[in-house]
Amino acid sequence: MNKKLLALMALAAAVCFSGCSPKAGNDSPAPLLTASNVTLTAAQRQHIHLYTVVPSRFQKTIETTGVVDFDQDRATTVLAPFGGPVTKLRVSLGQPVQAGAALAEVSSPDFAAAVSAYRKALVTAQTARRLADLDQDLLRHHGVSQKEADQAESDAVNAEADRDAALQALLSLKVDPRIIKAIQAGQAVSNVDGIIRSPVAGTVVEKLITPGELLQAGVTPCFTVADLSRVWIQAHVFGPDLSSVRVGDPAEVETDLASNAIPGTVDYISAEVDPDTQSFLVRVVADNPDDVLRKGMYVRVRIRARQESTGLLVPASAILRDEENRPFVYVAQPDGSFARRHVIQGYRVGDKYDITSGLRAGDQVVVEGGIFVQFLQNQ
Repeated sequence: MNKKLLALMALAAAVCFSGCSPKAGNDSPAPLLTASNVTLTAAQRQHIHLYTVVPSRFQKTIETTGVVDFDQDRATTVLAPFGGPVTKLRVSLGQPVQAGAALAEVSSPDFAAAVSAYRKALVTAQTARRLADLDQDLLRHHGVSQKEADQAESDAVNAEADRDAALQALLSLKVDPRIIKAIQAGQAVSNVDGIIRSPVAGTVVEKLITPGELLQAGVTPCFTVADLSRVWIQAHVFGPDLSSVRVGDPAEVETDLASNAIPGTVDYISAEVDPDTQSFLVRVVADNPDDVLRKGMYVRVRIRARQESTGLLVPASAILRDEENRPFVYVAQPDGSFARRHVIQGYRVGDKYDITSGLRAGDQVVVEGGIFVQFLQNQ
């Protein structure tokens, strides 16, 4: 009785196994399933290709986004050098200017006071020097005492120091050299407006004042002048990628306004994490041909790490997805079957993925025909 029961169970298992197996061609027997593995016939194996996993060296490419900013080493905010109301703007937004170019005119009491102070100091110094020279001549003829001559010389030196300080004040206010020469020549100078001048060559990228606005000396920002031939791209790189980025790594910046990628270089990596995004600021410096990169523009950034990494690279065609969307590959087994093995994908390097978990060096994975093997296994 027991023998008959065992025979029936074996027969039922065989029938069930045969019915659940996928159908092959007329001249090929159906593939066999060994546990969860798939076993293919010799004819079916002709439709798949294997790839042997070996350690590989590669350079990572980090892709992220960034925001264009002025090169702050080449951009200057022009503060009002003196107070008073704006009488006239000399430039428009986007206008290129040279160093020393007039940006705006200001009716400034500070400016007028500085001009007046220099004129007075100049006259006082000239008078004090003339008296000192006269006393020196009188001293030689015993007309004055040594003490009187020394005091006259001291007064002249102090007056000349005041004159030089007053002149330096005019120079710091960027007074027109022609006005200074006129004062030195004793010519009358009236109704002199203060001129705000650009300290550097570049482009007027911000105009922050309007006619009639009252400026405060050293406080009110008036203009921003920037050299737009080079810009910064403030990119955000997340923790796992940061270890691959180094100062000096080459980068590429892409925008829809340029037909080709713009080359750049990483020149700064922040030591602090952004609390909102949990990313690190990586600054890329790039030339700006034709001014296509504008402040505030979002761009795509690719940073190519110079430091080599080592990993197990597998062609992307080998990676499939299960019912739960988890990545897996088929690995050849010693008995000739193929086992499904879940993996963790890392960086993509060209048409390959760095597999950080799930495979070992020497494993052979299916790179062509994986869909066919998956179909057979799901029958």
